[in-house]
Amino acid sequence: DYCKEHSRANSSLLVELEKYTYENEDVPQMISGQLVGNFLQSIILMISAKQIVEVGMFTGFSALKMAEVLPDDGSVHTCELMDKHVKTAQSFFDKSDHGSKITIHSGQALQSLEQMRAGSFDMAFIDADKINYLDYYKRCFTLIRKGGVIILDNMLWGGDVLNPINDDAIAIRKTGDFIQSDHRIFNTLLPLRDGVMFCIKNEK
Repeated sequence: DYCKEHSRANSSLLVELEKYTYENEDVPQMISGQLVGNFLQSIILMISAKQIVEVGMFTGFSALKMAEVLPDDGSVHTCELMDKHVKTAQSFFDKSDHGSKITIHSGQALQSLEQMRAGSFDMAFIDADKINYLDYYKRCFTLIRKGGVIILDNMLWGGDVLNPINDDAIAIRKTGDFIQSDHRIFNTLLPLRDGVMFCIKNEK
């Protein structure tokens, strides 16, 4: 709570969206939240990002959070599998002055990512099903320009990555190990919320 109190507050619409998520979703903690959202905004402002790809939209909190600090000619291309979440997110995007910056790609994320142009994005945010995390990372690497950023959420998975047993923890550990050995990027694993992996692309 102290960290949240000393970080920029969410917009009123994001507060409404977060409240709706906690009241209507079975696993509301999937939402990125204020601190991770502020981190994403900070990186966007730091690197002057305009084109962002997001893998895993959920109810749209992080997509809207990022769109709020993008310039008018910026855009967020976000991938989401579940129709329920697409409808919820779009209803909130329609209320926002920044909603027009967001394009939702419904369906399997990997298929959507394959349709996007290599090197055309400044930043990628991955927060979807954990089994496919490594594939998402590999594809996003090709989509990001040199000097661009890839951010992956839930990279600590409640600490289960230390002794991974279930499929999700094993997949996240495998992704983390791959990134650690990927000399094409500069990476840092931050103990922010459930673990945020921050990667800067050094090579094509």
